[in-house]
Amino acid sequence: MATIVSLHAHPDDESITTSGLLSMAADAGHRAVLVFATRCELGEPVPGVLGPDEQLSLRRTEECYRSAEVIGVERVEFLGYVDSGMMGEATNDAPWCFWQADVEQAARRFAAILTEERPDVLVIYDDHGGYGHPDHIQVHRVGKRAGEMAGVPVIAQATMNRDLIIRSMSAARESGMEMPEGGPEDLPDDFGTPEAQITHRVDATAASETKRESMRAHASQIGSDHFMLTMPDEVFAGVFGPEWYVVDHPLPDPEPVLFAELFEPMGSG
Repeated sequence: MATIVSLHAHPDDESITTSGLLSMAADAGHRAVLVFATRCELGEPVPGVLGPDEQLSLRRTEECYRSAEVIGVERVEFLGYVDSGMMGEATNDAPWCFWQADVEQAARRFAAILTEERPDVLVIYDDHGGYGHPDHIQVHRVGKRAGEMAGVPVIAQATMNRDLIIRSMSAARESGMEMPEGGPEDLPDDFGTPEAQITHRVDATAASETKRESMRAHASQIGSDHFMLTMPDEVFAGVFGPEWYVVDHPLPDPEPVLFAELFEPMGSG
């Protein structure tokens, strides 16, 4: 049995980005661990979803455990930092938020978990945090440094396939499907990674329904009418089935079994 640890900025990030990989690892008999930097205290809850006086952070915490159960994760941990909000907001300057955390100190906190788990693979985010969110960028910085401290053999950076997103949005528009505001031409420059720069792919198509159930577990953030949950099954599988990763350091020889089993090099056919 091998171990994979996945670090995320906020609850529900794991559902959208890596739940397919984690589910497949768990189904193959490996140990999957989730770690969250924050509890997404500044998220915008679905209207009417919270009970009277219910705290969003507590609800989001509960939803993390529901999602973990769906995926097959065996351990969930929180690093204890506070949500920083979107880039450029005043909340970025709060001294207790994750964006303001000292990278070395936060990395030591996370490395303690990694030392306990001794993972074969650590999953973090790419260097621009997928779409420029400060907490996502900080996951990259803290996760990469902690992985170095703990001597993790493989650090895989989860990203989004920018070219696939553009193709999918164009196809959806042509088919008349209702989509969120904006089109492929409106994507920010830091949204996703060009396909040519992605090194590995995980085909998690078989875990698509598990991935969607993981999203449903985060009901305070992803409402039942959210476009991700209302996509036809075949469209959802096509968009969210493949997961994309960048590995920017030499791989050990031999590669860890879990990595060799689930990660397919881009261009390998």
